[in-house]
Amino acid sequence: MNFYVMTLFPEMIMNGLSNSITGRAMQNGQIHLEAVNIRDYTLERHGQVDDYPYGGGAGMVMQAEPIYRTWEAIIKRIGKRPRVIYMTPQGRVFRQSMAEELAKEEDLLFLCGHYEGVDERIIEMIVTDQVSIGDYVLTGGELPAMVMIDCISRLVPGVLNNSASAELESFHENLLEYPQYTRPEEFMGKRVPEILLSGHHANIEAWRRQQSIQRTGERRPDLLEAYHASKQE
Repeated sequence: MNFYVMTLFPEMIMNGLSNSITGRAMQNGQIHLEAVNIRDYTLERHGQVDDYPYGGGAGMVMQAEPIYRTWEAIIKRIGKRPRVIYMTPQGRVFRQSMAEELAKEEDLLFLCGHYEGVDERIIEMIVTDQVSIGDYVLTGGELPAMVMIDCISRLVPGVLNNSASAELESFHENLLEYPQYTRPEEFMGKRVPEILLSGHHANIEAWRRQQSIQRTGERRPDLLEAYHASKQE
């Protein structure tokens, strides 16, 4: 999978994702990440990429031309027009189901806005998806883009050492993950549940499913509404 990020802060993207699982995936060639500096494509002498908004108002707006030229250079190089995701609090909220959908793409291009956002015309011309990671405002789109890339990367075959890990984590089937334990068996008077020490795999799986359903009901009842429980559950 290939990720391209149009940004004013390419170092932020590369430094943030070049570690841990995503860093290893890049080293192993399972994902490709490229952060492209929008300033490299401005025609302004001093690297300006923003201007005052028409109609007045606070702040500055990123200009359409340098963003368009950045996008044009990327698609010319890769030979096609991939989905372009614009990070904005006005977008559809990012969820695991969206990550699973996007993980099927070969190429994804992210646009990170700053200041008061980007010229609306660039959204109309090149953006295919407007996405938010939550109902709050951040300084720019870089952190949300990194969140999405991290999440999507985990679903790319071979990125996780255990192929079952991505399927069994939180939000699989709209359920939160069950409690996890490791050694020692007892810590400060708290013991690992006996069933996990039993070696009876069917009973362990049934306990874990029960714990997932109970935890989801307590913490995220909104998710439980979309879960199709069996009669026994």
